[in-house]
Amino acid sequence: MSKWNYPLPSKLLHRTVCLSLGAVLLAMPVTVAAAESKSIAASDQKASISVDIPPIERSYEGSTLVVGENRYLTLKEIESEWDSIDPDYEPDQAVDAVKALLPQKEYEDLFPNRLGSPEWHKVAKGKEYFKEDQLDYFSYDNLIDAVTEVSNIKLKISTRKGTTSVQEIHRFDKDARIETLISRSSDFNSVENRKKEIETVIIDFGTFLKEGFKKDRKSELAAFLANLAHETGGGWATAPGGELKWGLFWNENIAGRTGVNMDPFVDPASSDLYPGVKDKRYYGRGPIMLSWNFNYGLFSSIIYGDKNVLLSKPEIVAADGKVGFMTAILFWMTPQAPKPSAHDVIINKWKPSKLDFAKGLGQPGFGITIMVLNGLEANMGETEGSPVKRRAGHYRDITSRMGVDITSEKIDTLGMKPF
Repeated sequence: MSKWNYPLPSKLLHRTVCLSLGAVLLAMPVTVAAAESKSIAASDQKASISVDIPPIERSYEGSTLVVGENRYLTLKEIESEWDSIDPDYEPDQAVDAVKALLPQKEYEDLFPNRLGSPEWHKVAKGKEYFKEDQLDYFSYDNLIDAVTEVSNIKLKISTRKGTTSVQEIHRFDKDARIETLISRSSDFNSVENRKKEIETVIIDFGTFLKEGFKKDRKSELAAFLANLAHETGGGWATAPGGELKWGLFWNENIAGRTGVNMDPFVDPASSDLYPGVKDKRYYGRGPIMLSWNFNYGLFSSIIYGDKNVLLSKPEIVAADGKVGFMTAILFWMTPQAPKPSAHDVIINKWKPSKLDFAKGLGQPGFGITIMVLNGLEANMGETEGSPVKRRAGHYRDITSRMGVDITSEKIDTLGMKPF
C-alpha cells in the first residue's frame, strides 16, 4: 500500500462552513463642504472627498472542543451539523447490502486459502510462518462485524481554505449521538489561520456498498476485494488452483514481520500529531496493509476515539480480523488529498478536474482505484510481472462471478500519472 499523503483531504467538499462575526459594513463616502468661492461664478462649489475604510478581518472559529473531548448532540444539532442520520445507511442496512451482494459461501469460494482457514492450515503447516492457533482472520463473520461497526460512524474533516495541512477532524457515533474531536493541527487556530474559512467534507461509512446503481455496488465490492486480494496474495503463476485462489493469504508485510526491514515507518512530518511509540513499527498489516504512524493513529482515532490504541499496539491490526477489515473499509471510503476516495471513484460519484484529465485520470473505473491506493503502479498494463496484472485478474474474476459487464471499463493504469 502506498504512503498516505498526510493529511486528509480538502478537495471534495460536501459543504462550506462560514462562521463570520457579522455582516460586512458598507464603506460610505464622506462629503466635506469647501469654502465659499469668491469668484463671480454662479453657485457655491463643493468638493467630495472619498475616505477608504479598510475591510474588516473576519475570524472563523473551529470547534470549541479539545482533542479527545466529546459532546451529546440533539436531533436538531445532528441535522444542522452532520446532515442528519440517514436510515438507509444504518448498520443493519449496510450488513444486508453486503450479504445480498456476496453470500458467505460465494465469499469462501473466492478465498479458500485465506489466512486461518482449514486449507491455509494444510498449506502452512511446517512453514516458518505457521501458527497452530491461527484463527480464520479473514472470516466472513469478521467482514460482517467490521461493516456493522464502521456503519455506525460518520467523519467530518474541516480544513482551512487553501491550506490542506491545517485541519481538525470529528468523529460521530450515530447510535450514541456523541461527537468527538479526534484530531486538530497545532496551527489550526493560529492568528493567521483563523482568518481563513473552514471547508468541510462529511463521510458516512454506512454508504459502503450502498450508493449508486446495483451494478455500481457490485463493481465496488469486486474492486474492494480485488485490491485486498492483491495486497494479501500468496499465489504465483503456477499455484495449485490458480494464482487467484490465493488472495487473503497474508495479513502482514513479510519483510516487516520477519525483521528483514526494521524501518519503524514513522513519518517526521506527522510525528507531532501521531507520535510513534518506542520499539513499535508501523509496517503493513491487515487486508489493506495499513502502513505508517499517521494511518495507525488516524484510524485508531476513528475506530476507538483514541489515537493511542493502535499507536501503542499496532499489532492489533494483524491480530483482530474485525479491526483489520475496519481499517480497510475506512481507507477505502476516505478521500486523501489530492486523491478522491476509491468508493467515490468506482460508483462514479467523483468528478475529475482538468488536472486529473491531464494526468490521464479522467475515466472512472478500476484502474483509478489502483492509482488511489498505490500511485507507484502508474502507467502499467496487464503484462507479466506487473502488479496491475494480478489486481486486474482478481477484478475480472470477481465481476465475472457477479455477472457484471466491465468490457468498456479501463482496468489497467496505462497512460495514468499519480494524483
